[in-house]
This record gives sequence, C-alpha cells and structure tokens, in this order.
Amino acid sequence: MPREAASGGPFDLDNLQKLVELMDKFDLNEVKLQKGSDRVILRRGLGGEMIPVQMAAPAVHAAPAPAAASAPAAPAAAAPASEENLPAIKSPTVGTFYSAAQPGEPPFVKAGDRVKSESVVCIIEAMKVFNQIPAKMSGTIVKCLVKDGDPVDFGQPLFLIKE
Repeated sequence: MPREAASGGPFDLDNLQKLVELMDKFDLNEVKLQKGSDRVILRRGLGGEMIPVQMAAPAVHAAPAPAAASAPAAPAAAAPASEENLPAIKSPTVGTFYSAAQPGEPPFVKAGDRVKSESVVCIIEAMKVFNQIPAKMSGTIVKCLVKDGDPVDFGQPLFLIKE
C-alpha cells in the first residue's frame, strides 16, 4: 500500500480527500474501497472517536448546576424551554466550526438575520477541506450555539432558527 500511495494509487491522500468531498456533496455516510487485500473504509457521523469526548464535556458542566439550582432554578429552566421548540441547523459532518470565510471578516450570519435554504451559514473544516454549510431551511437566526474554532460532531445543532 505505501507504494501505491506514493505513486498516486487509489488510496493516496489526494484521492481519499476527494472521496471525503464527494461523501459530503452526496450526503454519503460510508464508502468502502478494496483493491486486492488492501481495504479502506471511510465513515462519517456517529461512530467517530470525537463523539465520546464531546459527550463528556456536558457531564462536567452538569455537576455545578445542581449546587446553584436552589434559587435560580425556575428562571434558568424557562429560557431554554422556549428555545427547545425551535428547529436547529445541524452540522452535516464532523469538523471545526468557522462563522466567517476568513479571520477578521464578518460572520456569514448572526442572530436576527433572515436566511433561505441555500444561504451559507458557516464553514466546517474537515481534513483541511473547508465545507460551506447551507441553512437547508428558511427563517430568522435566533441563536448561534457554537463559537469559532469549536469542534462539532455530525448532527450537532449549530444555530437555532425561527421559521
């Protein structure tokens, strides 16, 4: 396999990167390649190692909440309850979230902006490929749920939107 990778065979990094782009373009979750005894399986979404890491972070933040729940429990519960019913624009892939095309440029969208289904709302970088993420729904952005440079998982809510 190292010989094929160096010579531009089907398993070299450039070809694998193109496959990842095609997976994103056609919304594929898995691609299997086999040539002789060499085999490559590309998967995206659940099953990646990043998911348990992301799931562990909320558990750490959940511990302090019960200690402070004695007085402000009712107001804290009221705010998210109204946002729970809002649809979310979700990440179609695992990667790093960026709100703008370049550092220092204005974000694609911010709270209060109206978007159409084809409007680009952010970029997610995966394996040095910068994917523009469309809203896939029309409405008004209510809240951005992630910050620049945050790692995101497949299906993770990025923005809340009021249709």
